[in-house]
Amino acid sequence: MSVPLSQQKETNAASVSEVKWLSYPFFKRNGQLIAALGSGLLLVLAWLLSRVGQESVSVLLYLTAYLIGGYVQGKEGLMQLFKERKVTVNLLMVLAALGAALIGHWAEGAILIFIFALSGALETYAVNKSHKEITALMTLQPEEATLVDGDALRKVHVEQLQIGQHILVKPGERIPVDGQIVKGQTTIDESILTGESIPVEKGSGDEVFTGTMNGLGTLVVCVQKEAHDTVFQKIVKLVQDAQNKKSSGQQFIERFETIYVKVVLAVVLLMMFLPHYLFGWSWTETIYRAIVLLVVASPCAIVASISPAMLSAISNSARRGVLLKSGVHLETLANLQAICLDKTGTITQGEPVVTDVYVCDGMDIEQFLRTVGSVEQVSSHPLADAITRYVKDKGISLFQPEYVENVPGHGVKAQIEGHEWKIGKLDFVGKDKGYAFQNGIAHKLEQERKTVVYVACGEEVIGVIALKDTVREEAKHAVARFKKLGIEPVLITGDTYDTAQKIAQEVGIRHFYAQCLPEDKVRHIHRLRGTEGKQVAMVGDGINDAPALAAASVGITMGAGSDVAIETGDIVLVKNNLLQLAHTVELARRMNRIIKQNIVFSVSVIILLVLANAFQVLTLPYGVIGHEGSTLLVILNGLRLLKGTGSQGRD
Repeated sequence: MSVPLSQQKETNAASVSEVKWLSYPFFKRNGQLIAALGSGLLLVLAWLLSRVGQESVSVLLYLTAYLIGGYVQGKEGLMQLFKERKVTVNLLMVLAALGAALIGHWAEGAILIFIFALSGALETYAVNKSHKEITALMTLQPEEATLVDGDALRKVHVEQLQIGQHILVKPGERIPVDGQIVKGQTTIDESILTGESIPVEKGSGDEVFTGTMNGLGTLVVCVQKEAHDTVFQKIVKLVQDAQNKKSSGQQFIERFETIYVKVVLAVVLLMMFLPHYLFGWSWTETIYRAIVLLVVASPCAIVASISPAMLSAISNSARRGVLLKSGVHLETLANLQAICLDKTGTITQGEPVVTDVYVCDGMDIEQFLRTVGSVEQVSSHPLADAITRYVKDKGISLFQPEYVENVPGHGVKAQIEGHEWKIGKLDFVGKDKGYAFQNGIAHKLEQERKTVVYVACGEEVIGVIALKDTVREEAKHAVARFKKLGIEPVLITGDTYDTAQKIAQEVGIRHFYAQCLPEDKVRHIHRLRGTEGKQVAMVGDGINDAPALAAASVGITMGAGSDVAIETGDIVLVKNNLLQLAHTVELARRMNRIIKQNIVFSVSVIILLVLANAFQVLTLPYGVIGHEGSTLLVILNGLRLLKGTGSQGRD
């Protein structure tokens, strides 16, 4: 059975809409399966009637079984031939069934059509199953929103909302569009984006995302993105794209199918004449053997070896919060040899908290925090967010600095009342002055596995802020799983050597690189890929790690609620769970094993059947059952990937 990936959607649509009398939702959803089972029922009735001498009625029923079971594939095969100038197995199977009928083997032709249609229904099931995640997601997006229009409220479709408008979200409602709270306090259930079951407290100034569930508070939200551009919609599009993009294996199989089918047709044409003259076969035997060859040499099972398995694996991964932009990345994961992990937000929670603040003598600590918080509020770095949050929690008001500039890999600098402020790493403010501040307090803080942010005004270090991040609970288990899979985990971070070493030891990573700028991360990945020739993954937050993500064999982003992460990574961990990535690697390897099993099995069956036919020991009924049965087994083998978490168990 062959349904090229580029046409699976169209095939599924044809199976639903072309049979117009199937108007109810159940029939629309299962039209192809019902048609296959209908042809099978007619086949059985026709065979029973032929056994009691009702030949004319049985032929009529066989013909009806041909039409019902072969309609979708027959039409598609003809469209591929005349519109796309492609000869595929759909046409090959229809020709084989018609050939069987022409030589009086109505039952064998009907069996061929029945099993072929059943194979198509199973493959469509794999496609529909992979689309189920999109359908489930789409039901979580509200279609209407309550627009605040002056003093009035009115319902509008979410597509009509414009950036800057205000909407009202009542308790228990889902957020209809990405925005920022301008009024109200509540808790938001963001589990559909992050996988975290504990609701997040939100108030004025906080972001909210489409599809998340509002708690007990009433909110006024300022629309920040149009409905088609939300994080939610990007996730939906990501799943759709992954299902439609072909892997290299699928592309090869499609090219192989076109060439192979032409070769089979040419050999069958020769088979209709040459054996009669070369081996003295009768014309009846010659034509019969040619029809059998047309059936058994068709590459149905080979073509179906990859697509159902790939779609099932993508569906399984999406269900577990791992979104792939293409099946190609599953192939890469299956061959992964090293995985580079950023620290902040990947190994750790990415939400450090301020633990210590030290300022120089004579400095007012409240004014110090007000200035630092005002500068850091424009930065997207997790440490900056933590400092800003700490300042706000103390009730200190912030202001807008005259000039602020992010310096990637170093920190941020600003102009305030004619003075240049620098906030960031030790090298950024000056090593000697940083180490000398408060008799080396920074070194003591680093020994406690805290991250130190230095603050300088002009040429002098005037304060340090210590923060501590916690290691993700699942990180240690994920690292152990990677090692068990033969994948070398490597920690790459911009933090100090001592901090990197302690984090690496805590989670069980042997190799680590500290104090890395973005270009250093790229250099380390190039070394692993080039000098050592390894397939390397990079896992990061999708913002600061963008160059490293692009340099890796496959870039993986921690994507809870971040549209930047969705845009940047080849794979997105929606639930920010590294352990699920390890499961996906296992799933990818299992997929590769199943695909290899399918191909070896399919080729072996074809060779066996072709040889049996050449030695005149294979009849058409057994040829049909052997060939189409192998296709069914291959598809069912691929569908096993819909279940399970990885390689546990035997394939």
